[in-house]
Amino acid sequence: MLKTLFPNVIWDTIYEATLETLYMTAISVLATFFLGIILGLLLFLTGKGNLWENKIIHTIISAFVNIFRSIPFIILIVLLIPFTMAIMQTMIGANAALPALIIGAAPFYARMVEIALREIDKGVIEAAKSMGAKVSTIIFKVLIPESLPALVSGITVTAIALVGYTAMAGVVGAGGLGNLAYLEGFQRSQNDVTFIATIIVLIIVFIIQFIGDFITSKLDKR
Repeated sequence: MLKTLFPNVIWDTIYEATLETLYMTAISVLATFFLGIILGLLLFLTGKGNLWENKIIHTIISAFVNIFRSIPFIILIVLLIPFTMAIMQTMIGANAALPALIIGAAPFYARMVEIALREIDKGVIEAAKSMGAKVSTIIFKVLIPESLPALVSGITVTAIALVGYTAMAGVVGAGGLGNLAYLEGFQRSQNDVTFIATIIVLIIVFIIQFIGDFITSKLDKR
């Protein structure tokens, strides 16, 4: 039945491409989550009226975030070829896509983190400061717990964007479903391969959205 409907689809190849996409997405989401939180915290804490107020550092970090957040991903991959070659020794395969995926997504998520932190009631932070809490205590006991639902919601949006990034990375040889859809589907005019790859990407996106919404609803006490 499947062979009749999708004569050009090699299911073992689809399976391998799906694993590559999941691998790229999972690693880049984890790295983006931690780097984004660090950058977002620095943006917030060095901002005007906050604990580490420092205009110079805030301007530098903000410029870095704005620049890399604004560059279209397909262009970013090309710009990062020397950097990727230096640390990965190759531009082919799932691992080669990781630097561009992480550098492209972390600044995007950092802005979401900063926005989430700005939404926290200033009174809660001031209360912690008045009780003599250290900065580290305020970060881990006040800022992150208070903004956690927004942080999870933000990483959900970022993870979905990263699935799309992996598809674009596939066009330049990074592997995964994007690579399969382009090389086997588009270039060989095998529309059934492109269709199956697209359906699997959609399923991955729906699963990520469902998990993100579920966790956010459990964390949100409002």
